[in-house]
Amino acid sequence: MPLYKTITVNPRIKLYIWKVTESEKELSLNINLTNPCQQRMDGMKSELHRRAFLSIRHLMGLAGYVDQDLFYDQAGKPHLKDGKHISITHSYQFTGIIISQDDEVGIDIEKQRDKIAIIGHKFTPMEDYAGIVSPIELVKKLTIIWGAKESLYKIYATHGLSFMNHIYIHDFKKTDSSTTGLIKYQGSLTNYSISFLEFEGFTCVYAIKK
Repeated sequence: MPLYKTITVNPRIKLYIWKVTESEKELSLNINLTNPCQQRMDGMKSELHRRAFLSIRHLMGLAGYVDQDLFYDQAGKPHLKDGKHISITHSYQFTGIIISQDDEVGIDIEKQRDKIAIIGHKFTPMEDYAGIVSPIELVKKLTIIWGAKESLYKIYATHGLSFMNHIYIHDFKKTDSSTTGLIKYQGSLTNYSISFLEFEGFTCVYAIKK
């Protein structure tokens, strides 16, 4: 059971990361999916996606939940029936969940890829990073920013929200492991704390609504 990492953010928030190495058959053992989730998985053409989907159910099991405890609202945001907050992510061979007893939370795992420097202008003002000479450091920085915005988007879960125009991430240093962010949308403003870590060429970002 390759539980890769567990992070206790505080006594009421916990994060779990899984590295998917098992076969689909192995991951299916002792997992009972609801009909909607089974149909969702059956529609996945990628075996890696199906394995990631199942591994998330194992992470839920570590947190004391089964698939029947999970439901999605009309915006596609996951919820737990007991009222606690959950966010889910997957990227290639890594999956993760974060569960909070009180505060709304979001999580995102991204593989660090050169492509993000090409599309960066679509989600953040690239002139802000003109001083970063190293292509590797630029990719790392942009991956954190994308993951932070994705995490905030998952919390807000509102149609029409723009990464570029409505979600703002405060700048941070290369040596930092946290920052803050905010969403300005339709006259309202919400603030978030953001933390991030790197492992095996991947970046994990998680956010908590203040």
